[in-house]
Amino acid sequence: MVKSRARAELFVEDEAHRAFVVALLNRLAEETGTAVDVSVISARGGHGRVSRELGLYKRAVEVRGGSPDLVVVAIDANCREHREVLSELRGIIRQELFPRRAFAVPDPHVERWYMADPASLAHHLGIHITWERRKCERALYKKMLIDALKCAGYIVSLGGAEYAEDFVRVMNLYQAGKNEPSLGSFVDELRNCLKSITP
Repeated sequence: MVKSRARAELFVEDEAHRAFVVALLNRLAEETGTAVDVSVISARGGHGRVSRELGLYKRAVEVRGGSPDLVVVAIDANCREHREVLSELRGIIRQELFPRRAFAVPDPHVERWYMADPASLAHHLGIHITWERRKCERALYKKMLIDALKCAGYIVSLGGAEYAEDFVRVMNLYQAGKNEPSLGSFVDELRNCLKSITP
């Protein structure tokens, strides 16, 4: 049952971030009884473009007012300290201006979030992930994801992003958050934001 409706504005690096974050936002919104209308403000151009557009967006809201119910920002940590990237984003999207905000900062890259719950992927989707120790190479995780999908018989045209809804639907969020603490942090923050919207 829908208890409330919210407007969310989303800033992401690319399609892989957009697909995963929207799928997770929809799942958590359903769990909390909140209908969410998502507007994607920025979805390509990488970290630099998102940072520039966030700065412009913040200034526009300061001038005209009218911040949305929720702002979600998703950028990879890219092997920087997770808390350093979070601190940088919180400095731009300040809580006094945006009371509800959530930051998705995959450490080091979003493809690890797609693979955060290997047991559920194997059980529900027949996708088997073979983990390697954490490395900073983005292409490594993208290749792992694509290879696992192809081995399971999936056709891959968007690097795995086309299956984000399926991945998020079957994912045990608690286990995924334990496996990938940066994902657990985002899930908690996003869930709390959505709960605070619900009357």
